Amino acid sequence: MPVVQVKIINQSANPLPAYATEGSSGMDIRAHLDSPLTLRPLERCLVPTGLFIELPVGFEAQVRPRSGLAIKQGITCLNTPGTIDADYRGEIKIILINLSADAQVIQPGDRIAQLVIQTVEQCSWIPAETLESTTRNAGGFGHTGKH
Repeated sequence: MPVVQVKIINQSANPLPAYATEGSSGMDIRAHLDSPLTLRPLERCLVPTGLFIELPVGFEAQVRPRSGLAIKQGITCLNTPGTIDADYRGEIKIILINLSADAQVIQPGDRIAQLVIQTVEQCSWIPAETLESTTRNAGGFGHTGKH
């Protein structure tokens, strides 16, 4: 499997993001907090990680929710997947929301999201008057039905 080299600064006491298993796509990233953070139902917040990265051009980092956090506590990421562009050098911060009916507590060092590194391509638009026809054409938003 190809490996891309990415510079990282870690200003937290947390370990660097790492793949949990050999086949993992995402690396868990942790909350860089001084004290526990309570999220009330439907409350959202921006959680710092203490991480700063330098991605090579042609790559992005996607911020995705952690499935265990979502199912067990009702906490997920907004703006998912969040995109970290190759030219961004600020701290990675995670937009979390509590979708449960109860207040939820995030502890310092808790795993709060996953980071997936992906290749990206930029496009060059070709202005046109028509597009090639397909079987689907403009069908969308459930056009194939439930079955």
